[in-house]
Amino acid sequence: MVTVAPPQPWVYALRLPHDPRAVRVARMTVRAALGGHGRGDVVDAVELLTSELVTNAYRHTTGPASLRLTCLSDGRLRVGVWDSHPYIPAPFSGVLGESVPLASAEADSGRGLRLVQEYADSWGGWSLGDEPLGRGAGKLLWFEVGGRPAGAGGDVLSLGPGAG
Repeated sequence: MVTVAPPQPWVYALRLPHDPRAVRVARMTVRAALGGHGRGDVVDAVELLTSELVTNAYRHTTGPASLRLTCLSDGRLRVGVWDSHPYIPAPFSGVLGESVPLASAEADSGRGLRLVQEYADSWGGWSLGDEPLGRGAGKLLWFEVGGRPAGAGGDVLSLGPGAG
């Protein structure tokens, strides 16, 4: 009998400056990390979705962002992007039935979060209160690929003052 052990969990974290080149750095980091761990099966999707979240962090805030890429013990990959703006957009807000509307064919933007909704197995957002994670106020948007755990999609956790 052959026994297959789940992959060892690993984490990469990267602080990104408020700079348009940060999106490219995030994509390159994701590609290198996943390639180094033999996860070519999901690299294109993870790179695309990471790029969308980091682009939104750059476009809608004036401060730095953080990227965290985690391989969980069951092989799923979780990507989180923190930024300093507290607003959690659809579909990350967790409102039942809320989705991102389709962008018009002529639109120059507005497709990124819809791509996350279509290609990620699960996603969610955390509103961060007064420094519960030592990062300051803001939000953390995340997505997972590589499996669809029970209850997937749209989990929101509010970590306001006095939480936790």
